[in-house]
Amino acid sequence: MRPTAMLAAVVALALTGTATAAGLKIVTTTSDLAAIAKAVAGDRAEVHSICTGKEDPHMLQAKPSCILLARNADLWIRIGLELEIGWEPPILDGSRNPRIREGARGHLDAAESALILDVPTSRVTRALGDVHPQGNPHYWLDPLNGRRIAGAMGERLAEIAPADAALFRANATAFQQAVDERMFGAELLKALPADRLWAMTEDGSITAFLADPANQGRAAGWLATMQPLRGQQILTYHRSWVYFAHRFGLVIAAEIEPKPGVPPSGAHLRQIAESARQQGVRVILQEPFYSRKAADRLAVETGARVVAVANSVGGQPEASDYLALMDLIVKRTAEK
Repeated sequence: MRPTAMLAAVVALALTGTATAAGLKIVTTTSDLAAIAKAVAGDRAEVHSICTGKEDPHMLQAKPSCILLARNADLWIRIGLELEIGWEPPILDGSRNPRIREGARGHLDAAESALILDVPTSRVTRALGDVHPQGNPHYWLDPLNGRRIAGAMGERLAEIAPADAALFRANATAFQQAVDERMFGAELLKALPADRLWAMTEDGSITAFLADPANQGRAAGWLATMQPLRGQQILTYHRSWVYFAHRFGLVIAAEIEPKPGVPPSGAHLRQIAESARQQGVRVILQEPFYSRKAADRLAVETGARVVAVANSVGGQPEASDYLALMDLIVKRTAEK
């Protein structure tokens, strides 16, 4: 290409805001979003995450290194629902990158493609603890949301780098199919389309379907592993596990935190222990970055098993990508 033609191409690129796929730089707020972005973008992008998966994302501090990452980003992907409210604005402001400002094509709020739970129906105040007024932000722990996020990423990448739109969409579809097979198993997917099976897990009709003699033994994957636990009551530390429990039919009897972000008192733990014994709770789910002291005390008093398992990619060595994360959570929750 002649110098004048190359200069014209660069100017046109700057004016349209369209990136070249080979040089795409993606920054995500969490490691879970980064794992999905890597699957969708493939080798056409460099992907970085602000969170590593080993820390509480509510409590992260904005660092100069985060601002430098954002400064050169073509696409910023966030969880949203105010999960990053304490540290996202300083990073975006400090980056001085108009491509990734909220409302720009290079800013993707993954919550817009997800099914959201725990949306408050009354006015939210600080007296309620760390409650998110737009809904619970831990939605990536529902694998249905994982596949929906992948679809949204594929479409946004196709807009930003249209020359590779077909590749991004194909990668997103491949990721979704991998989630489907991990959830239901290949045999069940031959019987019904994935969308129908996901809908049946949503309305609860999957239980009756699998109980039919004609369908017994056809389920595999996460669904088959978790099906024996459907309807069982569990305890959790923080309200991180709402989406996981919802998808697999678990019932959260109580949270160890009396309010989101508030450590438990002795009186609160005694109350939980008494209730948990009455309800036959056998599992206590919590993240590794919280202290196990309260959970271990409840385990002694109730006979329940503490499952301290990563709720984000990278939170434990086994959680190396999104599918491995869900594999790990299902395995640890279901084991005897």
